[in-house]
Amino acid sequence: MSGQPAPDGGLQNSLCKSKGEYELEGLTMKHHLLLSIRIFIYLALILFAGQAPAQQLFEVPDNVQTRWISFENPAGHKGEGGQANQGRKGAPARSIKAGETVTIAEIDGPGVIRRIWCTVRREPEIVRGLVLRIFWEDKSTPSVEAPLQDFFGIPFARQVSFESALFSNPEGRSFNCFVPMPFIKRARITIENQSARETELFFDVDYTVGDQLPAVLCYFHAHYRRENPTKAKKDFQILPMVKGKGRFLGCNVGVRTIGNYKEPVWFGEGEMKIYLDGDTRYPTLVGTGTEDLVGSAWGLGKFNHLYQGCLLTEKEDGVWGFYRYHLVEPVYFHKDIRVDLQQISGLMAAEYEKRMKPEDYPELVDTHQRFDLQKDGTPDRWANFESPQDVCATAYWYQTLPSAPFPPLEPYADRLKDLDFKKK
Repeated sequence: MSGQPAPDGGLQNSLCKSKGEYELEGLTMKHHLLLSIRIFIYLALILFAGQAPAQQLFEVPDNVQTRWISFENPAGHKGEGGQANQGRKGAPARSIKAGETVTIAEIDGPGVIRRIWCTVRREPEIVRGLVLRIFWEDKSTPSVEAPLQDFFGIPFARQVSFESALFSNPEGRSFNCFVPMPFIKRARITIENQSARETELFFDVDYTVGDQLPAVLCYFHAHYRRENPTKAKKDFQILPMVKGKGRFLGCNVGVRTIGNYKEPVWFGEGEMKIYLDGDTRYPTLVGTGTEDLVGSAWGLGKFNHLYQGCLLTEKEDGVWGFYRYHLVEPVYFHKDIRVDLQQISGLMAAEYEKRMKPEDYPELVDTHQRFDLQKDGTPDRWANFESPQDVCATAYWYQTLPSAPFPPLEPYADRLKDLDFKKK
């Protein structure tokens, strides 16, 4: 018999209950209430324990000061903001000329950068022509280096409204970063305009100073790289090997399909592979597919969640853009780490003959041989194959210093190639 109520809503059954049944039901209800209270307390303790390392909203730590840097208070000094026009909004922005590098923040520690916000002209030449760099302590090489918009979570110079746990773009017109960035002695942030165009820059860098930090500190790092195109069976390195102790936070990735491998070919059969602490031929952590990586399945549409999302699709935007941030399931490394993403596509076997010439048939993943229409052409067979793609990614991680210098950033002219904007 089902657990559904009687047709009369249970009124007849309640009128026929004995006193003993009422007492038994009362005890059961009391037991359920106590159990519910215990579960509530247990969950509250879990949540509290999860927040314990972080400061509570109502706590004010001794000797920790809040500061903001912008063009209205370039040094962030106490009592020195808003002086440009006698306190009446005199310096909200300034122009950055072509070829100019501007230092937007120099901060003495110890401290933690809490938020970075900025906005610029939103043309591709600007958002991929401005390069953000962050230097920690007395290092002469940056620990953060990426084209401006790629750093803030969106590849291929598109403008998208979204919100994640680390980045947001509320209305497709501004960039926000909420990654905490601790430092002991000094932090320096620069923006270089590698484009041929002048642009206005509005920005805020919000931070605290006087923070008590761990004796062994892991510093925030971020780096952009692109391969256009990748080579078959040579996986794209989202994060080439870095050595040290730290934590991989995640990445945003852009994929542009090329040649015979555009829609309706499915681009996303490739798996992420994370090599940890001495892994060589095979990784310790491995995924199951590209859409699986960002928490979806059986294809990929647009969505933006706290830790995973897809902001761009080939059908609507001409390219793919997605992200995954490992905040609730941390990826730690103690010696070294490397993060790869395979380039593997999929298609029904019957479609190969329609879309490709025999001389263009790709290598199948399962046989490691080129597609053979006679052997592999079963109409209802799904076949995965190696597929070169145009892939870019910005990786985010914490690690101890010193960290190795980055290889040269993709040249400005190359960053503007093959953006494949959809014609409206």
